[in-house]
Parts: sequence; structure tokens; C-alpha cells
Amino acid sequence: MSGFAFAVRILNAMESGDDDSPRSDAALIDLPRAPDAIELRHLRAFVAVAEELNFSRAAERLFMTQPALSRQIRALERLLGVDLLRRSTRQVELTLAGEALLNRVRPLLVDLDEAVVTTRSAGGQHLERLTRLTQPLADSLLQGIDEIREAYEAMNAQFPSPETVLTWPVIADGVPALVYGEQAGAKPTVFYVHGGGYLVGSAFGSRPLAGVLSVTMKAAVMVPDFRLAPEHPYPAPVDDVAAAYSWLVRRVGDARELTIVGDSSGCGQIMSLLLRLRDAGDPLPGRVVLLSPWVDLECKFLTDDSQADPQSQAVRQQIDMCVPGYLNGRAADDPAVNALYADLSGLPPMLVQVGTGDFVLRDSRELVGRAVEHGVDARLELYPVNTHVFHLFWSFLPEAVKALGRAADFVGSAGETQIKGTSAG
Repeated sequence: MSGFAFAVRILNAMESGDDDSPRSDAALIDLPRAPDAIELRHLRAFVAVAEELNFSRAAERLFMTQPALSRQIRALERLLGVDLLRRSTRQVELTLAGEALLNRVRPLLVDLDEAVVTTRSAGGQHLERLTRLTQPLADSLLQGIDEIREAYEAMNAQFPSPETVLTWPVIADGVPALVYGEQAGAKPTVFYVHGGGYLVGSAFGSRPLAGVLSVTMKAAVMVPDFRLAPEHPYPAPVDDVAAAYSWLVRRVGDARELTIVGDSSGCGQIMSLLLRLRDAGDPLPGRVVLLSPWVDLECKFLTDDSQADPQSQAVRQQIDMCVPGYLNGRAADDPAVNALYADLSGLPPMLVQVGTGDFVLRDSRELVGRAVEHGVDARLELYPVNTHVFHLFWSFLPEAVKALGRAADFVGSAGETQIKGTSAG
């Protein structure tokens, strides 16, 4: 297995807790933990036959062939070590063991089906809420840069920030910045670079995500207010980020105590910063966390059929606005601005989190793969969501809460943290 395969950890963000306590029916059915253990298909097949008492009708009900159904029943009986049905040429009857199993399994399957329906319903509500929160920004895309910036700030203003988080300003080597933390004046140990396609966003607008990072990571978070394109194309934004980072290193004393976090295009700036620091022999941070990273300014994901979705045209419109203004004539495959073409050796441990339906999924996979090839301890976590930078929706999206907790674990925070805030939307 390749190093990339080892580095990738595909997570089910809806998994259950760690409670392994036995259930009341464990004495009746001791489920094997072998690869051929009892599966839902075995139980559904048994219930269908037990209710119909006829293999032919049960097979039609399950949309499968009668021989396949018979094989599933035999497999279930073999796993349990008992006969569940008495078969003859004229009829099918339940044994005592079969009756006992039916009484236990039928309500179990009903509860499971209800849980699936409830979950899908909740997922629909989440999608509706996500659309309501982000639609005004999408509507502003053709109205001009000023309107887009206003819509982006207005969207961020809808998201809650933990009520315990305070805010105070600093000037970091001439770069204005805001610090978010639960203790006024605390020394920041998390350096956060916001996204926004290089064109929009601010330190103040970053409060919702910076605030929740502060709480989950138990640290003050500094957000530089770097200059934006197209008025200030590359390298101006990275120059600002580098100046603010160097100021923070001097304040902390040891760069290894710092964690750099970024989202979307902010991750591209982080990669540019890390390469600049490494090449200059300057101190690197101890950890890097990239949330839905957009790092490929060639934007190969636009031609990736596996990433096609109804919003692809809107994504293309955003890219057409962002990339030329930021690059200002620089080649999109220049390693200084595109980490997928860079030598990543010597960079610090890196955690990448992205949704499985995010348009930057390809970027995330290729970045982690390249980093691992160059000897970096890089890890990829996938979450079953379609939203870009889904972490913003922590107030109502379970996957976001789980991802933030994983990120906190990665940087060394211990224990679980309760986040208090007002639900967005």
C-alpha cells in the first residue's frame, strides 16, 4: 500500500460514540465479529420470509431471486447455529428460535428505517439552511467586487461566534490584525489565514470560524487583515501574512508552539508562506491545519467530471474573477503560488479536512499525496458533506463539530469542549 493510502483517513462524521455496553438482546444473538458476520440483508431476508411464510412471495417483495434469498437464510442459520424455519414442499413454518428472532428483529428494523427517514429529513433541513445562508453571496457574483465583498461580510455576520470569545486588535509589523480568545490579552498560538478567493474577507468577518477555533483549540487565534486582490495582487497578500507571522514568532519565542490554520484560498497563501519560510531558513510552525484547501490555481477540478455538480457554473464564475486578479500575469503553475508543483519536503505535520462533495476535493487529495511523497506527515480527513468550508456551519452541522474536534486533537488540545453560541439561520 502506498504512503498516500496510509495517509488518507476517510471518516464517517456521523459515527456513533464509544459506548460498547451490551444491549438487552445480546444474550439471544451473539453477533460474530468475523468478516462474514450477520448483516442487515440477512435480517431483512429472514423477516420477509417469516412474514410471508413463502419464499417466492418474499423474494418478489425484496426484488431478488428465490435462490439468492434461500442462500441468505441458510447463511443466517449457519451464523446463528440454529434452524429458524421448517421447510417442506407444502409450507414454511417458524421454529421456536425463529419466532424469538422475529420478535426481536422486526422492531429493530422498524426503528432503523425510521432513523434513516429522520436523518434524511434532517439532512434536507441542513441543506435548506445552508442555501439560505449562502444564496445572497451567490446572487452578488455578477454585481461587482464591492457588492461581493459586502455580501461576503454580511454572510459571515449571520454565523454565530462562541459567546465566551473576546476580540482585541494588534498591529503586527505594520499589518493590522485581530486576536480572538477567551482571555483578554492572551498570547496567540494559532495563526489563522482566512479564505475568500483572494478578493474578499477580513479579520473581522473571520470571527465565527476564528472564534470557534479559539474555543476548540483552547488558544488565542490571530487573524491578519492582509491586503486583497485585485488592488493588491500576489505577492502583496503573502507579504502581509509573512510579516504578521514573523511578528507572532517573535512574540511567542518558539515557532514550534504555533499552529497555522487556513480555509479555502487562505490555504494557498499558507503554502506560499511555508515554502518561503523553508527556503529562507526561517522558523516553521509546529502544525498546519488546512480546511477545504484551494491550492491549485490552474483549477484542474473544473475539468474533472467526478466533481461535476449543478453549481459548477457558479464555481467557474468565481474562479474567473479570482485567479487573474490575484496572479496578475504570474503563471498559474508557478510553485510559489501553486503547491501542487512545489517541492514540499521539510514542511511541518499537516492535517487536511474536506467534504466529499466539495469542489476542492481533488486539490486536497493531490496536496496530501504530494506532501507524503516528499516525506511530510500529511493526513487527509474526508467528511460526507457537499459544502465548501463546511466548518463554518458548526452551530447546526454535526460533521463540522466533529471536524473541529479532530483538528483540536491534531494540535494537541485535550478533552472535549462545549461550544456555546446562537444557531445561525
